[in-house]
Amino acid sequence: MKTWMISGALASLFLLALTGLFFFMATRGALLVRGLVSGSHGEKAHVYPIYSNIRLIKLVDFQPIISAILLFQYDRLVSKIVSELMQSDLKNKKVLVTSCAFGNVIPLVVKTVVQAGAERVLIVDIINNQLVHAKSKLDHFSGKVDFIEENATAMKQRDGIVDANVMFFLLHELPHHLKGQALIEAGRMLKPGGKLFLAEFHRPDLWILRALSWTYFKVFEPLGLALWDTCDPLGCLENMGGWTCECTTYFFGNFQIIIATKQ
Repeated sequence: MKTWMISGALASLFLLALTGLFFFMATRGALLVRGLVSGSHGEKAHVYPIYSNIRLIKLVDFQPIISAILLFQYDRLVSKIVSELMQSDLKNKKVLVTSCAFGNVIPLVVKTVVQAGAERVLIVDIINNQLVHAKSKLDHFSGKVDFIEENATAMKQRDGIVDANVMFFLLHELPHHLKGQALIEAGRMLKPGGKLFLAEFHRPDLWILRALSWTYFKVFEPLGLALWDTCDPLGCLENMGGWTCECTTYFFGNFQIIIATKQ
């Protein structure tokens, strides 16, 4: 094997290891250290620095990186949600985005619902820096959007305030006992007939993808594995009652989009 090929392979492995180390220290590793040093148990204790530190937010929120993390299915998932929103009757109605997300999902969702005639878009996140960052992407819609710092599992908004709620890859970040609570709050704030658009990880059909996903979750985001069984969002919604649900899976079952209509 030629020397340049060996050097290239070693350099690639080094870069991959360095990237993995960075994401570990900006996610689970940081929480482990935080727990040892401060023993923090507040409502934001589960939030990774990558989602709270403004410098890390700006560094990581780069579309190709976000797309790669979701195995290049990001555009398909966002397109499904946007397409369904376009078909919804949102004229003079309110739409909620529960928790900010990286990438272009928020600008696309806001653009879609505003063009559909929505009266107001409420963007809620427990971390103020996420709201600041989201606001920087929505300059053209500032008159239509409210940015609210609140906990998705204990919202202060009144019952039935919105007709649509978009929850994009939030549940896997929450402690297990709060996953169901976030879904309860999502339902509480929806009017009858309103829809919850939920995108999340799903238990892959292929064993090789299942093994790789299991490893990813164990190393970086162990709270996500519960979505495969005990905290499966589709099962949780159906068990709650009062919902009509449709679920579509993507990339050999690795991701899912649930469209749940409140009865």
